[in-house]
Amino acid sequence: MSTCTFFGHRDVSEKIEPTLRSTLINLIEKEQVNLFYVGNNGNFDNMVRKVLKQLKQKYSHINYAVVLAYMPYKTKKSYNEDYSDTIFPDALENVPPKYAINKRNIWMLDRSDYVVAYVSHITGDAAKFKELSEKKGKTVLNLAEKIML
Repeated sequence: MSTCTFFGHRDVSEKIEPTLRSTLINLIEKEQVNLFYVGNNGNFDNMVRKVLKQLKQKYSHINYAVVLAYMPYKTKKSYNEDYSDTIFPDALENVPPKYAINKRNIWMLDRSDYVVAYVSHITGDAAKFKELSEKKGKTVLNLAEKIML
């Protein structure tokens, strides 16, 4: 059983979705990855969540979880949101909000064998976590290197 997590820039083009989908299918079919952890901050994470939800219908043996950095606050809007595919790690329970996303990303990375990234420039948290993934010896697949937008 192999695990994969994701790090990408907050704003990405929808044009990367086919490359993301084919990368995930390859991981499932050829690398036997069957557990995926994804964050919930920005367009890249939302796209990953959407594609994983679709792939789960075809590949019923896979599982994914949206890993929350903080517990959602009860608002009128949040009552209608679906949190059925989310988890909140115990390790984040007492982390100050300022550090929660960093701590969540480290939690996901430490539990993963593969990292699918979308990093097109060297600044920002996505680039920082892509670099950290490489230093930790994870297999990193950077979608930005596979496509030219």
